Amino acid sequence: MSSSSNFIYLASQSPRRRQLLEQLGVRHELLLPGPEEDAEALEAVLPGEAPEAYVARVTQAKFDAALLRRAARGLPEAPVLCSDTTVAVDQQILGKPVDVEDALRTLRLLAGRRHRVITAVAVGQVERREAALSVSEVEFAPVGEDALRRYVDSGEPFGKAGAYAIQSQAAAWISRIEGSYSGIMGLPLFETAQLLSAWGWRF
Repeated sequence: MSSSSNFIYLASQSPRRRQLLEQLGVRHELLLPGPEEDAEALEAVLPGEAPEAYVARVTQAKFDAALLRRAARGLPEAPVLCSDTTVAVDQQILGKPVDVEDALRTLRLLAGRRHRVITAVAVGQVERREAALSVSEVEFAPVGEDALRRYVDSGEPFGKAGAYAIQSQAAAWISRIEGSYSGIMGLPLFETAQLLSAWGWRF
């Protein structure tokens, strides 16, 4: 694997996205929000917004913020990668749980049914950007209340869209997936590699 650029900026605090980029062999440097930025505000859902439209819009907003951040810090130019993931049941967006009850409510909704995990990716610089959307289907088996409460008590659901991570113990409840496993983790590797190829990376 080689590229015309030595590295990319990863504008994400997710350790899973770092791990997935490392799996591709892509050297990256973190470009994280400073204390003066309200990063959470970018993830606010607009009234009536469809989940796929929401994820695409938030990713572009994160991308714009990352470009401004790079310029304000006087950092060298290099492609920036931004991504956002959400979980949806029909048109209902299930974001990161705010507390224990919210996490339980979300997991009860997911138990025994199918849902979508939608991840958008954007790669580029000021003058040009490329974007892609990955949509996967995940089916949960029925899950008892005690198991749900143990999972919430572990702290794992917090900070994660849909209140779970596929690489955690919640995997024991997943009876079927259709789509991108890495996309469900937070960065669809096939789509990401395709986007990076447009910037000279070769896989």
